Amino acid sequence: MSTEQVQKVETVTIRFVGDSGDGMQLTGTEFTKASALAGNDLATFPDYPAEIRAPAGSLFGVSGFQINFASKDIHTPGDQPDVLVAMNPAALKTNLPDLRLGGMLVANVGAFTAGNLEKAGFKSNPLEDPSLKQNYKLLLIEMDKLTQSAVAGMGLGSKDAARCKNYFALGLMYWLYSRPMEPQLENIKKKFAKKNPAIADANIAVFKAGYAYGETAEVGIQRYQVPSAKLQAGTYRNITGNAAVALGFAAVAKTTGRTVFLGSYPITPATEILQEMSHFKEHGVMTFQAEDEIAGIGSAIGAAFGGALACTSTSGPGLALKSEMMGLAVIMELPLVIVNVQRGGPSTGMPTKTEQADLHIALFGRHGEAPMPIIAAQSPSDCFYAAIEAMRIAVKWMTPVILLTDGYLGNGSEPFRVPGESELPKVEPKYQTAPNGPDGEYLPYKRDAKLIRPWAVPGTPGLEHRVGGLEKDSLTGMVSYDGSNHERMVKTRAQKIANVIEDVPDLTVDGPAKGEVLLLSWGGTYGSVRTTAEKLRGQGKSVAHAHLRWMNPMPKNLDAVLRSYKKVIVPEVNDGQLAGVIRMRHPGVDPLQFNRINGKPIKVAELASFVLEQL
Repeated sequence: MSTEQVQKVETVTIRFVGDSGDGMQLTGTEFTKASALAGNDLATFPDYPAEIRAPAGSLFGVSGFQINFASKDIHTPGDQPDVLVAMNPAALKTNLPDLRLGGMLVANVGAFTAGNLEKAGFKSNPLEDPSLKQNYKLLLIEMDKLTQSAVAGMGLGSKDAARCKNYFALGLMYWLYSRPMEPQLENIKKKFAKKNPAIADANIAVFKAGYAYGETAEVGIQRYQVPSAKLQAGTYRNITGNAAVALGFAAVAKTTGRTVFLGSYPITPATEILQEMSHFKEHGVMTFQAEDEIAGIGSAIGAAFGGALACTSTSGPGLALKSEMMGLAVIMELPLVIVNVQRGGPSTGMPTKTEQADLHIALFGRHGEAPMPIIAAQSPSDCFYAAIEAMRIAVKWMTPVILLTDGYLGNGSEPFRVPGESELPKVEPKYQTAPNGPDGEYLPYKRDAKLIRPWAVPGTPGLEHRVGGLEKDSLTGMVSYDGSNHERMVKTRAQKIANVIEDVPDLTVDGPAKGEVLLLSWGGTYGSVRTTAEKLRGQGKSVAHAHLRWMNPMPKNLDAVLRSYKKVIVPEVNDGQLAGVIRMRHPGVDPLQFNRINGKPIKVAELASFVLEQL
């Protein structure tokens, strides 16, 4: 029996990898819950194949889940895992290069058969390679056999028994990081008891077997403990970015007393927004699963015309399909939030991999002159506040707004402090209830000092008016083909969006106000870039970090900030879209680009190395 004392560590990164049918997402999610209950700060990154059921043992069918949990404030799911749990040869081959030297490799020995080795492209068994033992702490376990042994006599078929082995790995990790078993045992009972009590009992037995293996293995395994983090007092829950967007819109419905309508079509990785919002019917949320992307946004525009607080959700290809209808919302000047959870493109690209290459289409992807406010969320929990902010801007300024997240934020998770109602930003829809013309008529495009047109709900007596895609007279709203009127309306709509700058806070800088290097980030790169800047400043380097939340309009002081540093570096998970926009809008500023388009978040170590080269 292992008699090692428990060693306290500040932060740990674990990656679970296996076939897409091995339950790695479930395993990672369950360990995430345990870390949240332990009071750790955490960040996760699920990584799974696009195929619903990729061929077993194939390299492209590997599914993974990475979690970084810590006793300090963290911003990323970690660069390199400290522990890699590999359930088969393909998982080992695709992920071993990421395991840090000296880290722990936990391998399911029984899966390293001749057939699986061949599928992964191994000519010999890599577990027998002496270099593995030299570079890593090896824990080679017959998980298949031990799982079968744990469920013996329970009446399960071989396939059902094999599906339980992920709980063996989970049990081992619970023991390794000193987690109490009881919460997980209760969770298994709740999860499986109604579906099949026999499966619940089997998973419990296998989970206990994994936990016991750590206690009884004669391999001298070191146990660890990550103390709880010092988080702000409050009620916390673990939340993904997609769930946070849904919760944000539900909060808007609850606080305004108005219906929030989501018209959407399922698309990876945005589908969960539609699924999550369907749970909030009793709070005033109405969801509609449309037959296609165009119908999704069309229904939302109709809901906005009817006075609802409207939104639609999609990912890259769907945003392209919605472009004409976004132009319709612009010319109609109706409030609407378009949530785009960015993924690898173009076309269907890499549906399950993250990217932030939709900035250009968000800024420019409509025919004609059709500017829109654009907000980009920076973390999974920030998606909650970004959704509320996008809706607030939409209804205040009578305009469609694009909210950009990405697959990393949408699927990733972190602790979220549940705010009280008094802490929520206020969304204040205002409806026209009386005629506003000099002769008692209603003028739908008579604007206030900020160029905002009124919002009249159909059916309000005396406020009958026409809407549509054809250009309207600048006051009466009647169809107009007059060129001078069109020019006036185009410039007026553009100026209205420019006026949104009053709601855009100044750009804040973390670090020196001027100096050698400014790292300028946007969207989901926030965590990696923030961590890089903090790391380099800890080494005495003059490195500042500024993060853009508003992509249009951009902060008033952006130009002054950019010109306060000798070098500006823009890290992006694309081929340089923000860098190009900066060059276009700020002549003389030529930012250096740090780009990754591999479907994964930016690694702190790689970015830090690049910055040091520039210094």
